[in-house]
This record gives sequence, structure tokens and C-alpha cells, in this order.
Amino acid sequence: MITIIQAEEEHISLLIPLLDSYRIFYKQNSNEKAVKNFLEARLQNKDSVIFIAYFNNTPAGFVQLFSSFSTVSLKPLYILNDLYVSHEYRKKGIGELLLNRAQDHCKFMGYKGLSLETATNNPAQKLYERLGWEKDTNFYHYFWKAD
Repeated sequence: MITIIQAEEEHISLLIPLLDSYRIFYKQNSNEKAVKNFLEARLQNKDSVIFIAYFNNTPAGFVQLFSSFSTVSLKPLYILNDLYVSHEYRKKGIGELLLNRAQDHCKFMGYKGLSLETATNNPAQKLYERLGWEKDTNFYHYFWKAD
């Protein structure tokens, strides 16, 4: 059985291994202390919304949303910054349920929508498109890196 809850501070210990594994997937070094500090700051400052998926009462994945704004539409939006499902729980519909929960939360909050970026070779693109996400072909994405 899959259940999804919104994370609060008391869930940080459950999120640490998930977020650490997510970072390792993206070729970062494991650092559970830094992950704990990051999660504490996000939840204490209420500057992100995190949903945790449980598979048979075991934390199996998460999605993290950050608020932003669209000046053109004069509306808030969410950036879906992180979506992760532990390897052993993939292909069970957890990613889809997390995306649906993020969409429902966005609607509930009255936000414009959700934005995400992903690697060009990420197989999750098929899931995004199946759930109504549209690939932006009108704009380029740039990033400036401070050293």
C-alpha cells in the first residue's frame, strides 16, 4: 500500500537517507549531517514543501517543491526541484503518485503551476508527459555558476 504525507520536522530522520541517496544518484558525496541541516532549515523556515511516499509503511520516495513567482502572470508557482524514488520501489507507481500530490497541492494553494527541469536522458520524461507536463520548446535554460 502506498501513502503520501506532507513532511514536518518530525519526519527529518526518515527523509535523510532518501535525500542522501538522491544526492548520491546525482554524483554527490554522501553527507547525512549536511542533509539533516538542509532539511531542518527548509522545514523550519517553511521555504519548501516536501511530500514523502511510503510503501507498506517504509519511506520510499519524496518530492520537494520551492515557491517562486511569475512576474508576467503576477502569480506564484512551484518549482518541482526534487523527485526521487528509492531503486527498490521503482515501477510501483510511486513517482506518479508523488507528482499527482504535487499537482493537487499546487491547485489547492491557487498557484499558477509547476515547473521542473530534468536531464535530457532522464527516462522519467515519459511519465511527465503522460501526466500532462509539456516540454518547453520556446525558451532556453541558462545557469550562471558562482565559484
